[in-house]
Amino acid sequence: MEVHAERDGGALIAQAAGRIDGSNAREFESALRATLSKQDSALILDMQSLSYISSAGLRVILMVAKMLQRRGGKFMVCSLSESIDEVFEISGFNRIIPTHATRSEALAALGE
Repeated sequence: MEVHAERDGGALIAQAAGRIDGSNAREFESALRATLSKQDSALILDMQSLSYISSAGLRVILMVAKMLQRRGGKFMVCSLSESIDEVFEISGFNRIIPTHATRSEALAALGE
């Protein structure tokens, strides 16, 4: 599992790659938290290179989303593979976390 971060305008984009499961979920959480500064008000998690996510990974996503929400920020995910999208649908995460087909769509949604 790897997380790379970059900024695009006012948004922080974190790109997750590999697999996220119980063995590395804490590392994933630490990587996401390390990329966020107190001034960041928007985080887009680009999941294009993510091949697998377990419930432990979903828990991390929910915790980070709630943290941003508490400080008035926005959190969304984009570029989900078919299998990851299915996990989001089955778990109901697609109803609580905004998902977008592409990074461009996610960035456009921030401007709305």
